[in-house]
Amino acid sequence: MAEDHRERINRELMELLNELRVALPGVQVLFAFLLTVPFTQRFERLRDPTVDVFFAAVILTAVSSVLLIAPSAHHRMRFRQHSKEQMLRVANVSAVAGLFTLALAVGSTVYVITDLVYGSGRARLVGPLVAGFAVLAWFLVPLLYRSDSRIDPEDEGEDQPAAAGAQTSPSRVLVEAGRD
Repeated sequence: MAEDHRERINRELMELLNELRVALPGVQVLFAFLLTVPFTQRFERLRDPTVDVFFAAVILTAVSSVLLIAPSAHHRMRFRQHSKEQMLRVANVSAVAGLFTLALAVGSTVYVITDLVYGSGRARLVGPLVAGFAVLAWFLVPLLYRSDSRIDPEDEGEDQPAAAGAQTSPSRVLVEAGRD
């Protein structure tokens, strides 16, 4: 049986909130780790540029936390006010932005740790590689998915796919991400 528009919005919002439950513990652990680092003896060994990268990692992690928690806060603030579809659109953009800042935070954190353990030469290579890998795995790989002309029973109710084998441009995906 096909779901109606309201049921679809409810399902999609619950799916998004459940997906955020996967990302949030990782962000919280990273944030907790970063908040303890300045109180360690080894923190004093960091050179000025690495301290700047550390500070960027803290800020990026804080921003990521705010963006990934925002959909839950919006849901609670707008409870029973008939704004779920708009909330879903905003929450989707917030989640994508939160994951992007998390990718940068992870790369920055790896940079700081690598600099402390192995030196700045390796850190300049490893930190950006890790951030780039996260961006690749989380954002670019999904853009390679091809639309299928068949609709899976699990996907029933989702937007009709484009022609079989059609590719979607990254800019179109970001625009549509805000609409979904």
